[in-house]
Amino acid sequence: MGRTFWITALIALANALSFTILIPILYLYGKQFGLTDFQTSLLFSIYAVSQFVSTPVIGKISDRVGRKPLLLISLAGTVIANFLAGTTSTAAVLFFARFLDGITGGNVSVTQAVVSDIVEPQNRAKAFGIYSAITFGLGFILGPALSFLAQKVSLGAGFLTSSGFALVALIIATLFLPETLKTKAKAPENIFDLGLGNLVRGLTLPKIGILLIINFLIGTTFTIFTFAFQPYFIHILGQNSQSLTLMFVMFGILAVTMQTKGIPFLTARFGLVKIFLAAILVRSLSFMMMPVVPSFYYFIAVSVVFSLFNSLVQPMVITLISLNAKPENQGTALGLNASYLNVSNAFGPIIAGLIIDQSDPHTYVYPLYLAGVLTFAVFLFAIVKRDKYTPSPFLV
Repeated sequence: MGRTFWITALIALANALSFTILIPILYLYGKQFGLTDFQTSLLFSIYAVSQFVSTPVIGKISDRVGRKPLLLISLAGTVIANFLAGTTSTAAVLFFARFLDGITGGNVSVTQAVVSDIVEPQNRAKAFGIYSAITFGLGFILGPALSFLAQKVSLGAGFLTSSGFALVALIIATLFLPETLKTKAKAPENIFDLGLGNLVRGLTLPKIGILLIINFLIGTTFTIFTFAFQPYFIHILGQNSQSLTLMFVMFGILAVTMQTKGIPFLTARFGLVKIFLAAILVRSLSFMMMPVVPSFYYFIAVSVVFSLFNSLVQPMVITLISLNAKPENQGTALGLNASYLNVSNAFGPIIAGLIIDQSDPHTYVYPLYLAGVLTFAVFLFAIVKRDKYTPSPFLV
């Protein structure tokens, strides 16, 4: 991997930290403004929905004008949004800040497009594995730890810390990241064609559309699981926030190991589609097995297997989309993928919330079983449709 790849990975890590720092505090921060549980959930939804709309627009424009300008705009939006959120005293500004962060939040898809620009097709699985290990692996190890330290000052300090990391990413991108787009897409006849139509048209793209559908379904079932994971771990298994933090650290370490060491090993021996299908299958079985025995050590054992295979899912999806997209459409395709994955984050918690009775903690097992069954259905669907998204043989 060359210098530009590592610069991009560093930018993506700083951006990931700005996101993962907020995960433990957003709910509690909303409560400080007197928001109800439902109103607080809208802080999550407004971010996800605005990203759903904006990400394909940012990806499409990056195919026209270049990656760097759009990445700088996206990072600047995060800097401003989280600074506003960390310093405001009104809920209205907090909601606006979440909207602003979402509407300018094409950071991930643009950095993924940069990787596609600079890495040869046959090396992209390895590249995206390393990319995911650095961003999602290290991000989910370091982010919650940094959030814990920031909370020693205040919850608002967590948002300011997030803004600071986004600012670091912005400075690095400005000073050191070259433009990587070699072939620019043709400008449309209608200058107002910003790619929103692609949210629908993207579903009909050969080999891309089916992957968008599969990843949306994967994301929805996964957020059903994540909604119930923390309360199940604390209330059913009798654990505390410290052991929960250690679980996130374990997930991050296992993900980094699998994505840096496991993916090169597996892709040298198996096809991308086989790895992808195996990862979905193990994820579904893990969801269903987790609540079978309400034992801490049993849960840890299942979680280790889950974490290893779960860390393969997104690198495989990103690689398959990248290989199936034309060079001049990488940003558009990856932007659409990020957009559909983002909006899936708004549906999963709602589905899970409808089947949970907070007065009866044992109902937290229901979303785990549901996530497992639905993920298995996605696995079957992915098998049936595998010929429709398998890349050409000379690319893999």
